[in-house]
Amino acid sequence: MRYLVIGGGISGLSAAWQLVQHVAGDQVTVLEARDRPGGKLRGASVAGVGVDVGAESVLARRPEAVDLIREVGLGDALVHPTGVSAAIWSRGALHAIPRRTLLGVPADPGELSGLLTAEEVERVRAETPEPLGAEDVAVGELVAARLGDAVVDRLVEPLLGGVYAGHARLISAAAAAPGLLAAARAGESLVEAAARAVPAPDPTAPRPPVFAGVEGGLRRLPQALAEQLRERGVTIRTEAIVRELHRTPGGWQAITGPVPAPELHDADRVVVALPSAPTARLLATVAPEAARALATVETASMAVLTYAFAVGDLRELPGSGFLVPPRDDRFLKAATFSANKWDWVRQHGRGAGPGGRDVVLLRGSVGRHREEDSLQHPDGTLLDRGLRDLSTAIGSQLPGPVDGHVQRWGGGLPQYAVGHRDLVATVRGAVGEVLGLAVAGATYDGVGVPACIASGRAAAQSLLEE
Repeated sequence: MRYLVIGGGISGLSAAWQLVQHVAGDQVTVLEARDRPGGKLRGASVAGVGVDVGAESVLARRPEAVDLIREVGLGDALVHPTGVSAAIWSRGALHAIPRRTLLGVPADPGELSGLLTAEEVERVRAETPEPLGAEDVAVGELVAARLGDAVVDRLVEPLLGGVYAGHARLISAAAAAPGLLAAARAGESLVEAAARAVPAPDPTAPRPPVFAGVEGGLRRLPQALAEQLRERGVTIRTEAIVRELHRTPGGWQAITGPVPAPELHDADRVVVALPSAPTARLLATVAPEAARALATVETASMAVLTYAFAVGDLRELPGSGFLVPPRDDRFLKAATFSANKWDWVRQHGRGAGPGGRDVVLLRGSVGRHREEDSLQHPDGTLLDRGLRDLSTAIGSQLPGPVDGHVQRWGGGLPQYAVGHRDLVATVRGAVGEVLGLAVAGATYDGVGVPACIASGRAAAQSLLEE
């Protein structure tokens, strides 16, 4: 039995990993369009320090990513953030993010003072729960109707934007905030639902970390995974763009290479672990109903800006970074003070800069759904504009960096519009009717790394069980 995985991001690599737990590695081939596997788990050297320029952390409360990190031998490198707090840059000032929120819905309205005006806080306290009849609604519309626009504009938008690079008033509550939607449909208070989901911590008990990473960067996860897959006999082909996918009398055939000299890849079963648009193109003839649904999924483009500053030129930065509400019309949508957030980043910066100087690294992200024009500038312009925002946010002119890097992610984040769960059910139903075919990736059940790992492994398992 021959298995083909189309797409070598973390979803595709996870699918291949699941396969080799049950079949010989030489029966599995991975085709990846980029120059290396790993997708958005990617790194770069900035001022001599290897850092992530894509995803930098995973939810530690979900087991999939942490388990996989350990399975591929990186358990000793598993690390957690320092615990330094992040802020929201709103109305010209940095405000601490309330300690207890569920996607921005506060468990304690009293923690909103400062970030929200007194009148806006009172609007939250005046919530009047009424049962919601709709099966799905946008997160922003749901919260605004219950708690007022300010909670959406100042809290929900920046927090959801950090996950989806999207807009809260367009993102499905059923897909992104099912707990809030369930409470609303039951006629319960959203504030009380948040309080149940994020209870006040017991001061006598240790607090489990929310996020985890890997010393040296999360980029090490796909590197280790690909290395182990190859050791088990898996073929991983890079710079192999799949142009066509066809049924054959014996199974499947994928076509890569230039049109005059195509390369054929035959398989009995196929996992397509690509973003929505290329998946829709490949499935157009083999699963047309799934292809039509996937073609409607919009995506957001964004870029990660990484800066390195010489120690001594830079004043101490406050906290671990900040999020930015779209309403404030800033260029940056978020910033991470990496050397404050991760001990390993600070340590790796010692002596790494020009002339053996210590360097401090931080990064910003730019770009939101339907705002691709903000990225239509040279790398240097993006870095300069990001630097101006960073200086304004901390209230001090930042010095010129000793190095900078721009990583663009065109169409990098799928948008979960209202009705997304029904769309996914349509896709899975149509694909499930085609023998030997499965799909995986961030398009379906979550954009985070743990969700993508779960998606890839589940897709592979479904083929193993056919």
